[in-house]
Amino acid sequence: MSKQHAYALDLHWTGNRGNGTTSPRAYSRDHDVSIDGVGTIQGSSDPSFRGDPTRWNPEQLLVASVAQCHMLWYLGLAASAGVVVTAYEDHPSGTMSEEADGSGQFTEITLRPRVTISGESHTTMARTIHDRVGDFCFIARSINFPLHHEVEIIVI
Repeated sequence: MSKQHAYALDLHWTGNRGNGTTSPRAYSRDHDVSIDGVGTIQGSSDPSFRGDPTRWNPEQLLVASVAQCHMLWYLGLAASAGVVVTAYEDHPSGTMSEEADGSGQFTEITLRPRVTISGESHTTMARTIHDRVGDFCFIARSINFPLHHEVEIIVI
């Protein structure tokens, strides 16, 4: 039996400069994303689309979501497999293609996890688990573009 999980948040546009959307340059793309008790993410659009470069944009948040989901599932699967992870970092990147009419889509995301495991763990298993994460990660299972992994395993 499957379970349903619901995710609700508040999105509030803060970019009205006094004239609303009277023209594409009349307003800011700034907005706040919040959840009670969690805090606020200050968002905007990508600077290429008149956004504020000091705020998170949806494209960055998508890449972050994929990387976070991968890491969290990886750590859980590693623990279940007896692989002792002592450090994990990632430097993911994503590529988005923009069409002439302004529409677009992501064409790929590449994760670059650098995972440190203890000496008694198995390097082969630590690497194999990355391939298994895609079977479980909710975000990875929801995207329709390639997700690549460039994994580095460090044994201490």
